[in-house]
Amino acid sequence: MTVHARKGQFHPVDKSRDLQRGLYRAAKRSGTRRFHALYDRLFRPDVLWRAWAEVRAKKGAGGVDGVEIEDVERQGVAGFLEGLAEDLKADRYRPLPVLRVEIPKLDGRMRPLGIPTVRDRVAQQACKIVIEPLFEASFQPCSYGYRPKRSPGQAAVEVKKALVRSRWVFDADIEGFFDQVDHDILMSLLERRISDRRVLKLIRSWLRSGVEVDGRRQETPCGVPQGGVISPLLSNVYLHTLDKWWTDNHAGVGQLYRYCDDFVVVCRNQQGAVRAHELVAGFLGRLKLSLHPQKTRVVELRAGGFDFLGFHYHELRSKRTGRRAPYMWPSQPKMKAIRAQLRQLTERSQLHVDLGDLVRALNWTINGWRRYFEIGNSTKRLAALDWFLLQRLWLFLSKRRSRGSLTTAAFMEWVKRSGLAYFYPKGRGRLQPCMP
Repeated sequence: MTVHARKGQFHPVDKSRDLQRGLYRAAKRSGTRRFHALYDRLFRPDVLWRAWAEVRAKKGAGGVDGVEIEDVERQGVAGFLEGLAEDLKADRYRPLPVLRVEIPKLDGRMRPLGIPTVRDRVAQQACKIVIEPLFEASFQPCSYGYRPKRSPGQAAVEVKKALVRSRWVFDADIEGFFDQVDHDILMSLLERRISDRRVLKLIRSWLRSGVEVDGRRQETPCGVPQGGVISPLLSNVYLHTLDKWWTDNHAGVGQLYRYCDDFVVVCRNQQGAVRAHELVAGFLGRLKLSLHPQKTRVVELRAGGFDFLGFHYHELRSKRTGRRAPYMWPSQPKMKAIRAQLRQLTERSQLHVDLGDLVRALNWTINGWRRYFEIGNSTKRLAALDWFLLQRLWLFLSKRRSRGSLTTAAFMEWVKRSGLAYFYPKGRGRLQPCMP
């Protein structure tokens, strides 16, 4: 039994997991079976309470109705879920348009992000809980994005292993993938596993709910909103066709590794990588998608390398063995982004912040970044970030004190007592700040 939202209220979340396991086993036994009688399971109390818990854990802003997670808790989660269940049961549920916002990308451009309302996010999460096992049963091992028990780190490591024997790569980028997904093709792919018309109608209603930009609703004849709870699953269903087609017909050309719409094909020679480019471009045309002409390329590992999932891959000569081998470390855009975060946390406008709060904010950033990138050959980059951070903190504390009152010894003593985390903990004893 698991506690949810309201103190003292218990709900059998394990029942929803039993439901998922049962659906997964049934889908695994038959790759062509279509499932009906799914809709009634969306508004089961255990499914809705689990959906709420998972939406709440991810936090996130409110949608076009302005209702936040905290508003739902204040007004009562039980009543909120009961109302949603009643509307779903009576076919009265209608999604609201998605709120369109823009967030900066690493290259300085803006990425459009769609934020459904909290109510729509819970409904989508409930649907995802029920239908995800049906598709997970047939997803390919080369797919790593937004799947249970899979992570970008796993994909990054597998790519490095493949590069030991194969040094040519087809580095692919699908142009505007989330905006170009064809709704009719997607629905036909969903119908291969789902025969419940009400579930299909519900999913189509999310696809066609539109977006609100500057207070005006715009139609969405194609695409899936980045930010929608169910969008990653729908994206995987769409691109599973690529995974299956490649695995069944062209695995001899190279090994495909895909994380949502980001993928590479690792090949033994240049001819294989060029062939992979031609084959994938042709297949994506059948899905009404296209490769980005500037961001898609064929590259040799030793000639510049390539970036994938935040890592830069390159071939270097090992100092220990003298042999050339693949290496991976944080990419330049990721290094630039983390420096910008550290700079923002320690800029002059933050001088009023309590030092304990500052250290906690820094540690949250450092620990999350380190956990992801420590799997690579990242020692030099992690140590460089420690140097950068100490320099930033030196300047920060110098501004808080009178000029000339901060000594190196006093600074390092403060760092030691502060509980500050390090990007490269093993080298922390060797670090000293560079005094301006």
